[in-house]
Amino acid sequence: MNTASQNINLADYYFGFLKNLNPNSKLDLISKLSQSLKNKDQVADTSLQSLFGAYKSEETADEMIAEIRNSRVFNRNIEPL
Repeated sequence: MNTASQNINLADYYFGFLKNLNPNSKLDLISKLSQSLKNKDQVADTSLQSLFGAYKSEETADEMIAEIRNSRVFNRNIEPL
């Protein structure tokens, strides 16, 4: 199934829920959807690219790796056959 037909099916699915709303609620929904299209630039900032570099620490990457490796606990007991 391609993306265009998925979007149509999704729109039909939501319309099934929304068709029974009163006219004022429908107009309010139209207004909010229109506003969300106008604010499309704000939505683009929530991509994974905007999360890059979000973690800050005084430790270097090598120090973090060493700390993780040193905190590992191995308790595997090999039993002879």
